[in-house]
Amino acid sequence: MPTSSRTSRCSSDAVRRTEHAIIRRMSRNPRLALCFAALLLSGCGILGPRVEPVVETAPAPPPEPTYAAPVATHRFEIDPAHDDVVGTVQVTVTSAEDTLPDIARRFDVGYEEIVRANPGVDPWLPGAGKEIVVPTQFVLPNAPREGIVINVAAMRVFYFPPNVVDGKKVPLKPGDKQVVYTHPIGVGKVGWKTPEGTTKVIGKQKDPTWRPSAAVRREHAENGDPIPAVIGPGPDNPLGKFKLTLGWPSYLIHGTNKPYGVGLRSSHGCIRLYPEDIEKIYGMVTAGTPVRVVNQPFLFGWHDEQLYMQAYDVLEDDKRDWKNGRQKLIAKTLTARIQKEMKEQGLALDHEAIDALAESPRGLPVALAAGVAGIDAVVAAAPRVENRVPEGSNWDGADDPARSTQGDVQRMVQERDPQSPRS
Repeated sequence: MPTSSRTSRCSSDAVRRTEHAIIRRMSRNPRLALCFAALLLSGCGILGPRVEPVVETAPAPPPEPTYAAPVATHRFEIDPAHDDVVGTVQVTVTSAEDTLPDIARRFDVGYEEIVRANPGVDPWLPGAGKEIVVPTQFVLPNAPREGIVINVAAMRVFYFPPNVVDGKKVPLKPGDKQVVYTHPIGVGKVGWKTPEGTTKVIGKQKDPTWRPSAAVRREHAENGDPIPAVIGPGPDNPLGKFKLTLGWPSYLIHGTNKPYGVGLRSSHGCIRLYPEDIEKIYGMVTAGTPVRVVNQPFLFGWHDEQLYMQAYDVLEDDKRDWKNGRQKLIAKTLTARIQKEMKEQGLALDHEAIDALAESPRGLPVALAAGVAGIDAVVAAAPRVENRVPEGSNWDGADDPARSTQGDVQRMVQERDPQSPRS
């Protein structure tokens, strides 16, 4: 037998003999037994340290992410001599039930705006827990900042109300802030283009009656959706509850009975707003208000002492040669003030960065100096906000019958772009 085995066996025998001796002595002496029991209970060092059982606990769950309150981005006060960019980009997170049009309406943006800002995301089935970029920052169009300015490329309206003091319209003084309101719009589809140029509001009406033209009725009939010659006020009226009549015959600014179609080229040339937005604009605008319609897919403005660019898609029926004549066309987009300030600072346009942003428009204002990489920086820096209607918004969050029209909007999108995703 190996030495180690004999040693181990002898040690075991010695331990057993010692245990038996202790037990015999305790059986003869009860006092000794009591002392030994006390030692066991007290964990006395004579017997060695007392070993506590190890209880494994589950790791604490990670803390819930915290989100800031969302910001309403429809009313701003600007310094008209220096401010060209308003609002802030936000990022929110989807719930299981959300569609992108749901989020768009909560944040007062349109269908095309939110889809463009989130490439690769299914508008109708984005999935739960997905971060969604909310494009609520805007470069103001190159147009006089008075009355109503509509940029059909951006599908957005800007309203600059008059400066009123003691009931009278007075010019802004140096240092005065100018107010601007902005909302998403729907515009004329291909073949029914919204006209560009200058006109004015010549009338207002609540609960309007719609009398579609013969051409509109004929189109509906050809599509298997005949409509009557007169549609009175009510939920079936495409004009919604409010309309502004323009100096251009047959063209209106109005509400809609299908809110989820705002932000699309879906009208017969009129300008559509969400019901909650047209109600506010209707209450502020008076007859005689100037209206300017521009088509500016690429916008430039100063922000944080840098020149920013905001790129939208060029409309399908825009006949300008943006591919070969982009530099000349963009030069016309720059305001005289921007050109003057660039000259004073010795700056020149970075056409390489402009081309890159124009080729993949996201509709987010980006510092030209940062180029395309600036888009990621804008999204990374954007506040993460709760997915709810912001305080101070025009909408109260009530859905009324709007959700039931989402299917109609999906069909509109599908007719416009057969490659768009279905749900």
